[in-house]
Amino acid sequence: MRVRKFAFAALAVAAACSLAACQDDGTGSAQGAPTAAPTAAASVAPAASGGASPGGAGKGGTGKAGAPPTAAPAGSTGAGKGAKCRTADLTVTAADRTITGDAENTVVVELKNHSGKDCTLSGYAGVDLKTSAGTVSAKRSGEPVVAGVVAAGKSTYFGISYPANTSGGSGVRITGLVVTPPDETQSVTLAWPGAGSLPVTDGSGTPVKIGPMGSAGQGGQ
Repeated sequence: MRVRKFAFAALAVAAACSLAACQDDGTGSAQGAPTAAPTAAASVAPAASGGASPGGAGKGGTGKAGAPPTAAPAGSTGAGKGAKCRTADLTVTAADRTITGDAENTVVVELKNHSGKDCTLSGYAGVDLKTSAGTVSAKRSGEPVVAGVVAAGKSTYFGISYPANTSGGSGVRITGLVVTPPDETQSVTLAWPGAGSLPVTDGSGTPVKIGPMGSAGQGGQ
């Protein structure tokens, strides 16, 4: 009879636990209650923001997940090429490269990259001749432009062609040369290395023409 009473008592306790949830010792929470589902923020890794940074998301800082990446460093482009050559990056010089017998005289302008890094330089420079009659702006030759990279310590060249003064008169005296690299506003003023004068024209157009970057070879036409 004692065995039956203990069995009956055990059944009664089990029944009571099924009607009212038994509490876990020391926690005060019902064992039968479902645990809380993790929040979305805890289950999803923070979005990349261009690389981990101190104080960023997930490190107790103020950075926000999904923040836009920082801008690319100066001096580079999205394609990984060098930045455009600036006037301050270049050493600009000019030399007379006229060949005897040519119909026109030639001055070659050299632009040497001294910046310590590669840079791109293409298109036409701005060229003005200072003369006794005022400024004469060179006209583009119309040759196609080819994009080019000027490696650190290397040079690119273009030519200036102008008619020889064979009139027998003094013509228009040339006193200086002003060169502005492509897409730049800062100019470089040089001594004019070519013939001392231009022939007097009827004013129908400039007698001075220039080619694009790279149109003249090293030290010549």
